[in-house]
Amino acid sequence: MIVKRKTWREKLEDSKDLPRVEPITEKQSRRWGSGTIVIPAPLEVDAQMRKVPAGKVVTINDLRAALARKHGATIGCPICTGIFASIAARAAAEDEAGGKTRVTPYWRTLKAGGILNEKYPGGLAGQKKRLQQEGHKVIKKGKGLAVAGYEAKLAKL
Repeated sequence: MIVKRKTWREKLEDSKDLPRVEPITEKQSRRWGSGTIVIPAPLEVDAQMRKVPAGKVVTINDLRAALARKHGATIGCPICTGIFASIAARAAAEDEAGGKTRVTPYWRTLKAGGILNEKYPGGLAGQKKRLQQEGHKVIKKGKGLAVAGYEAKLAKL
């Protein structure tokens, strides 16, 4: 029996029972404090990433904060937001490979501190090239790469 794997686009569009706002558990509160946490739907993360215009960037923490505001939660789930941003990036690359020209600009979403994400399609080199094409200066930072002065280039979400 052959099992057909879901495409990245199918994974992005599979929202299951999300979004969901839940109380922060006692165990989670040691790290994140008290209040509520939003577990976003994958398409919500994709929609936030699509809002970032050329020449601007956003960090994954900015996405989390925007999602928390949208749902009236204290925080956005760091694990789910990161996973769904990665799925959105792969779905965009899949769409691009299929001939689409308007895709989610995942390369504009950075890790905390303006660091490039080595796990995005094309790796560090691919993200660096796309960011440089949009006028960003990419510099070495620790073991990775970062957008120089990214704070001044943050998009408003």
